Amino acid sequence: MEYLPNILFFILLAAGIGYFTFNIREVIRNIKIGREIDASDHKKERWNNVMRIALGQSKMVVRPVSGIMHIFVYVGFIIINIEVLEIIIDGIFGTHRILSFLGPVYDILIASFEILALLVLVGVIVFWIRRNIQKLRRFWAREMKGWPKDDANYILYFEMVLMVLFLTMNAADLQLQGINPHYVEAGAFPISGLISPLFDGLSEATLIAIERSAWWLHIIGILVFLNYLYFSKHLHIILAFPNVYFGKVVPKGKFKNLESVTNEVKLMMDPNADPFAAPAEDEADAEPDKFGASDVMDLSRIQLLNAYTCTECGRCTSECPANLTGKKLSPRKIMMDTRDRIEEVGKNISKNGEFKPDGKQLLDDYILREELWACTTCNACVEACPVSIDPLSIIMDMRQYLVMEQSAAPNELNVAMTNIENNGAPWPYNQMDRLNWNDEA
Repeated sequence: MEYLPNILFFILLAAGIGYFTFNIREVIRNIKIGREIDASDHKKERWNNVMRIALGQSKMVVRPVSGIMHIFVYVGFIIINIEVLEIIIDGIFGTHRILSFLGPVYDILIASFEILALLVLVGVIVFWIRRNIQKLRRFWAREMKGWPKDDANYILYFEMVLMVLFLTMNAADLQLQGINPHYVEAGAFPISGLISPLFDGLSEATLIAIERSAWWLHIIGILVFLNYLYFSKHLHIILAFPNVYFGKVVPKGKFKNLESVTNEVKLMMDPNADPFAAPAEDEADAEPDKFGASDVMDLSRIQLLNAYTCTECGRCTSECPANLTGKKLSPRKIMMDTRDRIEEVGKNISKNGEFKPDGKQLLDDYILREELWACTTCNACVEACPVSIDPLSIIMDMRQYLVMEQSAAPNELNVAMTNIENNGAPWPYNQMDRLNWNDEA
């Protein structure tokens, strides 16, 4: 019975990490539904982006209030993980404050953990107020109903409880250090030391019950939090770093060229080319490429990674001129819809062993054509995203499908393209009249 708590802890830890690993493998499988794309270029610039944007949070602080609060939470959770490591070692081997042999260094660590825990608590409370009392517009858009709205609050409550449990555990531990030899005298407690007097006069058994309860609930909460990430927008805690690495490194206004279209244009412009020549044998048997994207399988793996990384913060939508003028387009919704469709396709694969057509697709069933054509391609959403997500690339791929596969462009665009074909300009003027405006000068 002496080792029962350690055995239970090990089983709990293994189950928590095992379930998390299972879910992450599903995420990776779902991302691989997309087209493979070569992102081996610009390695130095990509790593610089990781250091500057993902690790350094440079794009978060563009909005100082939320940026600084986010840095509190971000740094706090990273540093406090050292404390979690100690808890895991103590839980497996039945020790208590195993890292206390570090002496003064340990005191500094615990003190910094506590200060950061308080800052995390303050940051989370500010976020909750901004979301639920101040009701910032970007948190109450039409796509932020139901689960997306609730999910944001659940994670804030989670973080509040975890920080309170951590400080309560330390406060009770501080009381016990002077009366129980198992609780070694180690650590500096600038925050929980202010709470500790609330426990004055309690019996040793009561203090042990409080400390052990807070300890167990804290580590269970962390494991629950870890596995909740899979179901939450907070999966970005893990995916933000690879997403920034694979983010766009060419100028944002540069659009990709389709090789097949480029080859056709070159053929048309080559006076020596024979347009009636028979294709090579391997080309004749090849299935024609699909232009653009109508479903998630047509998107690249980087675009699907983008969808899973989306934090639903709404910075993209709050900067979108189409959205600000009342159009249906919301870049955040584009990413949320893409992720929902990936999840639906993933469940289909899990159930059937492979994807079985379900009569749905990303276009029309999730993302409306009206949303796609409302985009001005200004790149404001791409510039605003703090983790290098590119909603515009998905919009443009789906537009390309509509134009090149379905000939379903809006009438205004069809007129402009016809004018370009006939007149060399988007306006309905004869080429001979193009410079008439100069005569009026």
